[in-house]
Formats: sequence, structure tokens, C-alpha cells
Amino acid sequence: MKVTLKDIATRTGYSINTVSHALSGKTDISPLTREEICRVADEMGYIRNTAASGLRSGRSRTIALILPDVANPNFIIMFRGIEAFFRQKSYTVFVLNTDENKEIELDAIRAALAQNADGIILCPTADDEANLALLKSTGVPFCLIGRRADDADYVICDDALGGYLAATHLFDAGHRQLAYFNGEGRISAASERLEGIRRAHKERQIPLDDDHVLSLSVKTDGSNRARIRRFFETHHEVTALIAFSDLLAFEAISVLEEMGRTVPAALSVVGFDNICSDFSFSPALSSISVSKKTMATAAAELLWSKINGKAEQSAQIVLPTKLIERRTVKNM
Repeated sequence: MKVTLKDIATRTGYSINTVSHALSGKTDISPLTREEICRVADEMGYIRNTAASGLRSGRSRTIALILPDVANPNFIIMFRGIEAFFRQKSYTVFVLNTDENKEIELDAIRAALAQNADGIILCPTADDEANLALLKSTGVPFCLIGRRADDADYVICDDALGGYLAATHLFDAGHRQLAYFNGEGRISAASERLEGIRRAHKERQIPLDDDHVLSLSVKTDGSNRARIRRFFETHHEVTALIAFSDLLAFEAISVLEEMGRTVPAALSVVGFDNICSDFSFSPALSSISVSKKTMATAAAELLWSKINGKAEQSAQIVLPTKLIERRTVKNM
């Protein structure tokens, strides 16, 4: 049988109103009384009705996190950081997956609004201006993470610097024929990383062959493998690869292995996201760290300040990137 406030009041001898205030964390109850009531409530197996308390307070105490691909370890790491922050605030974070599809993203935004989420953190898909316009029109606090839009608050990494660092590292190792497996150029991170790669080529006065830039899906569904294989079969001059993500880098490495080629002996590879910081993958991939844990905390803090009306008028945060050297780059 469900434990009620009346049951706890009967057990503790306090009024229902006192029990309610204690379990809600209100400050008009002494710490000792609150501690006693909470202890008894836990012993009795009391579960707070957050929907009902949300109706009373006007807050659901929930946060919607809308991500492009929940199978990507990079986003798993971000989720853990965001969830840990809001857990300390007694908030629940629920995750919605868009599969990098703007129509599914629209459904996810509508679902978050229907659940009366107090705030939304969104990693946007490409070409989702209409979705962002809808979100802005609702007045619900939100911010973007990992990708930017000019008319929204966001927390991102310095993608252009990341692309520059990856290319420079490979040039320093003696490579001259680089390839870049990019995401869709309409994704801000993809265009800015390519911008950084082009800058590194220009500084070294090494032309970047446009045929060496391959735009691929950023989804983890295996749809890239045939195109990756054709690229490697027709571009034997390439000695090094920069991939838009670590998962895309590992997919390329897997295709190379099927072709009887090994990394870094046959090809040097640098990825993005540094997921090897939290997960064990082989080979140990050299990668650009995108400050994903710092990014998660910064986005959570930004959204929390917006929920509480304390955010600056505009908050567009760019975090540093750095190269993490491991075992997938060889010197020429």
C-alpha cells in the first residue's frame, strides 16, 4: 500500500503540514525535525509524488536532454555530467534521442514541453532553425551543447582550434597527404573543424585536396562503411586521416583492417572527442579532447542559472581543445 503524508504524520507525531514542509526541504522546519521526518519517510518507503508537487509549485523538477545519438560514448559522458549536476539539485534528467533527424528532434522538443520540463539542453541537428525558433517562442529555458546557433545560448568547444591542432600534429609527424572524414557541413562543429584544418594547411603552404574531404553521416549505423572503403581503395597517396569523431575514426580503422591494413603502420589517424578518456578501445586513439565533462557541467550551470532567472542576457561559451597523443600516429 502506498505510504502517504498522513501515515508519516501518524508515525512521527507531527502534523501533515509539517511533514509536507520537511519533505519539500522548506526552511521553516528545523534541521533536526526535517532529518527525523525524512528518516522515517525513508524507512516507510515513501515516494514523493513529483507530478503533484510540480502542479503546486509550478515546477516539474525535470530537465530534458535532447541528443543526436545516445549510442555515442561522447554523449554518454556528457549525460553523466549533466545528470550528476541536476541530481544534486533534486532534479531528474530524462533523455530524448533525435537520430540526427530534425523531424524527430521536433517531436523530442514537443515531448519535453508536454512533460513540462523546467529546462532543455539540446545538441541540435543540422538545419533545425525552425525547431530552435519554436523552442525560443515557448519561453522555456534552454541552451545548446556541443554545437552552436548564432541566436541561442550555447556551450561548445573551440572546434576550429581542434581541427588546426589535429592537422598540425600530423604535419609535425611528417605527413603531407591528409584526409578529413567530416560530418555534414551544416553542423557547426563540422564546418569549424574543417576551417581549422584548412588554416593549418595554409600556414604550412600545403594544398588541401578537396577530394580528400569526405562528408559522411555522423550516425552510428554502419552506413559509412562502403564509402570509406571506396575512398581508401582510390586514395593510396593519403598517409593520415582526421575524423570528425572518435567513432568515425574507429569505423575507418575497422574498414582498413578488413582491407588488411593496420593503424598506424598503413595510416595514421586522429579522432575527435577523446572517448578513450573514459572507455577502453583498441587501438588507443590519438584524439582531440573537446572538454566534454567541463562542457556538460558548464551547460548544466548555464541552464540552472536561466531556470532561476540569473543568467546573463547572452551566454555563448567556447571551451579550449587540446590534442591527446596515443598510439595511432607514426612519424614518417
